[in-house]
Amino acid sequence: MPGLAESKPLARLRAQLLAGEFEFSQHALRRMVEHNIADQEILEAGADAVIIEDYPADKYSPSCLLLGFTRRQRALHLQVSRAPGQPRVRIITLYEPDPAEWGDFMHRRE
Repeated sequence: MPGLAESKPLARLRAQLLAGEFEFSQHALRRMVEHNIADQEILEAGADAVIIEDYPADKYSPSCLLLGFTRRQRALHLQVSRAPGQPRVRIITLYEPDPAEWGDFMHRRE
């Protein structure tokens, strides 16, 4: 399993998300519909997203959980693959974080 040092860097993930260079897992497509998340919101949230959790040994490839905000300040979490060499970012899942679970959208409540 590739380590974190071999993972796609945050700057590259941001650039790809902002440019619309992403694809969705089937799960992510379902979540988009369930949570009424538009492609444009992904572009906006991805532009300045930060990594809030990193999963270098994830099941299929290194991945991470990103937090970003849309122009309307809607918080979005996007779990994306960090596998190097992929021409597009693969969005594994995405959702609007629940404030009851995520106090400041960055840290899980205990």
